[in-house]
Amino acid sequence: MTGRDDIIKTLQGGETFDLLVVGGGATGCGVALDAASRGLKVALAEKGDFACGTSGRSTKLLHGGVRYLEAAVLHLDRVQFNLVRDALAERGLLLKLAPHLTRRLTLITPLYRLSDIPYLLAGLKLYDLLAGDAGLGASRFLSASEMLERFSGLKREGLKGGVLYYDGQFDDARFNLALALTAIEEGAAVASRLEVVALLKKGGKMAGGVLRDRLSGREFEVAARCVVNACGPQADRLRALDDPAAPLLLQVSSGTHLLLPRRFWPHDEGVTIPKTEDGRVLFILPWHGGCLVGTTDHPAPASDQPRPLGEEIDYLLRHLSRHFDLNPTRADLLACWSGLRPLVRDPAAADTASLARDHVVSSSPSGLITVVGGKWTTYRKMARDTVDFAAKRGGLTPRSGCRTATLPLYGAAGFDPAGAGALAARFALTPESAAHLNQSYGALAPQVAELCRGESAEPLAAGYPYLKGELYWGMRREFVLGAADFLARRLPLALLDRAAAERAAPWVLSVMTRELGWDGARQAEERQEVALWTAPCPGG
Repeated sequence: MTGRDDIIKTLQGGETFDLLVVGGGATGCGVALDAASRGLKVALAEKGDFACGTSGRSTKLLHGGVRYLEAAVLHLDRVQFNLVRDALAERGLLLKLAPHLTRRLTLITPLYRLSDIPYLLAGLKLYDLLAGDAGLGASRFLSASEMLERFSGLKREGLKGGVLYYDGQFDDARFNLALALTAIEEGAAVASRLEVVALLKKGGKMAGGVLRDRLSGREFEVAARCVVNACGPQADRLRALDDPAAPLLLQVSSGTHLLLPRRFWPHDEGVTIPKTEDGRVLFILPWHGGCLVGTTDHPAPASDQPRPLGEEIDYLLRHLSRHFDLNPTRADLLACWSGLRPLVRDPAAADTASLARDHVVSSSPSGLITVVGGKWTTYRKMARDTVDFAAKRGGLTPRSGCRTATLPLYGAAGFDPAGAGALAARFALTPESAAHLNQSYGALAPQVAELCRGESAEPLAAGYPYLKGELYWGMRREFVLGAADFLARRLPLALLDRAAAERAAPWVLSVMTRELGWDGARQAEERQEVALWTAPCPGG
């Protein structure tokens, strides 16, 4: 794997790239991978870490969007209908492209009105039909007794039954990283901690960007035939660099998620509540041994570090208590986070929940190409459409068509779903740690395990399967440049248990200080970043 220093040298080499992609989330890394795999010369600059924004703060679902299908049918909305159809096709592809980072998830919706049974069941049968050959299994009705046998914590009063269906679940931050690493393998020059501080123009047309290395402070120019704005919720900021008078394109909304101990949901299936008090969908999901609850949908500023609000946390806890015999309080929270959704503006929309999640690719008069909207599940289609658009507008000549529907992501080739047992035996790992390595690193798990010997085989945090040696792998092979990169994204520890991440942080900081030669100012900066991820939830 090419190191960051070599990538920076390539970017500073003076050659003209076909594409300069700005933003290292799912969309940006997807664009870089798509373009590089077609033979185009690609550069990508990410201001922070891969998946440090929206792409690492999702509900962890690969789904078509049952709610969008309902809106499509009720309002005869072709945009919503196409979004669901495309997302279901993409869901099937992503489960194949990264089998180590994805899995099929059973979801069940409890029903308390007889009239809801045919309505929901018919909707989910349509969901199955739209998935076609990419379907994950047939939806079906469950009686009230079957529901209570599966989930003793459900509210019993008035329960009429439920419907069971399937969607996908994934590790969003590691999937995003796999996109970046695969793009590098395909020849793209991809770097994090690299900020675009100005855009270059020749004759009024886009010609590249001025990049600042946030580690060294040095600035340099990168020439490109096309510049792609894939900055997600921050897309309007880059558009303002192109044209300060450009109208806002986005209406950003926030989605808060909670992580509760496993005892609150000791099941392998998830549950969806299709309509809360304000018409939104509530999920309660198993995730990495914890109980993930989400999500809210409120207008929000385009912040680099969105924080859950107390009222959003109360909203989620209130609905948990309303539908389940759980009654969690803020004191039970292990972690919480908020992610931003980059929704395309629609002045006629009543609120952010009613805005379509479809994507838009557009070009400014100077030629800045912007891709916004969409959802995680459709990142690959967004990338394909963007590269097609850029090739046409920029006169680029790819050597091939889109290849990403069949290109395995980093760690997928040679992955053995049953490989945890061999790992445990070969490297004397606990079953939990072996399963974690196998699922997180795929075919590369044995190489990671080689680093987890001696002190490096010790647990990073008590009660979790993560090993200290993974930090060394992260620094050497996965562009871990900051402590939060490791604690919140290469591993999900800070999203699972903020207190455990806080306890692990001093060791992580000491190793990275020694290995990367940090001075006092850099150490202070890193401690501050870690504090953002390990601070208690509001009221917790």
